[in-house]
Amino acid sequence: MLSKRVIVCLDVRNGRLTKGIRFAQNIDIGDPVALAKRYSEEGADEIVFYDITASAEARGIFLDVVTEVAKQIFIPFTVGGGIDTLDAMHSVLDAGAEKISINSAAVKRPSLITEGAKAFGSQAIVVGMDVLRVPKSAQIPSGYEIVIHGGRIKTGQCALAWAKECEDRGCGEICANSIDCDGTQNGYDIALMEALAQTVHVPLIASGGCGHPKHMAEVVKHGAQAALIASIVHYGTFTIKACKDIMAGEGVCVRMPW
Repeated sequence: MLSKRVIVCLDVRNGRLTKGIRFAQNIDIGDPVALAKRYSEEGADEIVFYDITASAEARGIFLDVVTEVAKQIFIPFTVGGGIDTLDAMHSVLDAGAEKISINSAAVKRPSLITEGAKAFGSQAIVVGMDVLRVPKSAQIPSGYEIVIHGGRIKTGQCALAWAKECEDRGCGEICANSIDCDGTQNGYDIALMEALAQTVHVPLIASGGCGHPKHMAEVVKHGAQAALIASIVHYGTFTIKACKDIMAGEGVCVRMPW
């Protein structure tokens, strides 16, 4: 049985770790490099860094942070935010990241997924999806709409249709973040993950809403291969070890490095 992954999300703004609720009310909570090292040592399976304002501000990624992180941790890490060319992808990978996450740029130019997968391999390309619940319609029959630029712009695109296109274009993973659940700590959007799991076959990462390790156990039982967490470890509510111990107690296979 394949182990389910615990991935810690570090949202970065101006070189500092930040956290908000539904993409707003962000506060500074620390040094991303130091926290990445700590979570790596505590047993996280992966780390993902998002430069949360890079796309909206039309600027490049924080390569200095990427380079420093690569010196400090020895687990895979993904970098996203403002990556919209093959050259940018190459720069991030060359700085030490194992994977690239593309979101707004992929929606605006879907061929970027195909180009990235061809140049660097599907395993290096993660498509991030920010998803908003909306009334079901002919255009969005799932009731889940893709939004871009940190939730600022609606696209009118159905999340399930977009996920299938991403898979067809060669992405290696999809990270689906529920804006409705983001930062609330009330649990992931299970219906969204189930719908995605019925639509695509690439690994799914669930993001948005975790408040307890039992939420992590629940979502990986309903279609996700990995659970993305932030607030519960950033604020010291749970350690990575506690998360994995509780998940294991719920019958989930996880990697125990201790």
